Amino acid sequence: MQPQTHAQTASRSSQITGAQLVRREYRRYLTEPIDPRDPRIAAWRDALATDGCAVLREFLDPDALARAERECASIAHLAYANERYTNCYDTHDDPSLPDDHPIRLFMKRTQAFVARDRIPESFVIHELYKLDGFRALIAACLGEEHIYEYDDPFGALVVNVLEPGTTHPWHYDATEFVVSMMTRQPDGGGIFEYCPGIRSEGNENEHAVSRVIRGVDRQPIKQLDLRPGDLQLFKGRFSLHRVTPVEGSNSRHTVIFSYAKTPGMVGKSKRAKTLFGRVADVHREADGKAHDDELID
Repeated sequence: MQPQTHAQTASRSSQITGAQLVRREYRRYLTEPIDPRDPRIAAWRDALATDGCAVLREFLDPDALARAERECASIAHLAYANERYTNCYDTHDDPSLPDDHPIRLFMKRTQAFVARDRIPESFVIHELYKLDGFRALIAACLGEEHIYEYDDPFGALVVNVLEPGTTHPWHYDATEFVVSMMTRQPDGGGIFEYCPGIRSEGNENEHAVSRVIRGVDRQPIKQLDLRPGDLQLFKGRFSLHRVTPVEGSNSRHTVIFSYAKTPGMVGKSKRAKTLFGRVADVHREADGKAHDDELID
């Protein structure tokens, strides 16, 4: 048998759609009713409950992954990039607080995001995001009957681009959970670190958070060995997390699929302006709404 050319491989991967985008072992979860007692579902659900994180290893079909890597790389230049100093809550400083309070600990943040409205609907990641079966699988892992697409026109689906030398410092997510997948791995660095459940509803746990950010205590920190094609489910609303500086010559590309437990969830205008450099009417309308978990952000 003659080896296939790159063009033949690309042509075959472009024909893959729907549940075929994922490896065979995962396809039944996207096409059939999910039994919450299924051992693998139960294991992922337990990991999220105890550790705030679950990883579905090698989730994408190899051809679909190769296609996703090419597609994400082709739009990386569309990312809105900025560099600034921020605390883990992405709020203003408060000089009335002690110097070691997390609100007063500012870190250099270099980020670049390609917004959903810049991602063609024919791309693997867009197809996957819209699949009812994909959403049902995530809901089952979370122990939820239903989850909903994040209604944010920019933030529902994004590609995070970290160039060599850049980092994503300690922070929390605006949504209770995030689903992500790396499509390009850097030569070195770019390691995902997190502190499972370091804060909870109504309890910021400022002392422990401060010690982690200042590098005084690494005991709460876990590192996750992620590979391209792994699907990560993460409760980033309650778990402080970061990506260490990217090393080498390759950038780090990660897709973020955002969903919500209630319909109609949208990010606020400040966050949209910061992450994407622009604001839509729906973001302005969301400004008057607050999270019901009493956390700073």
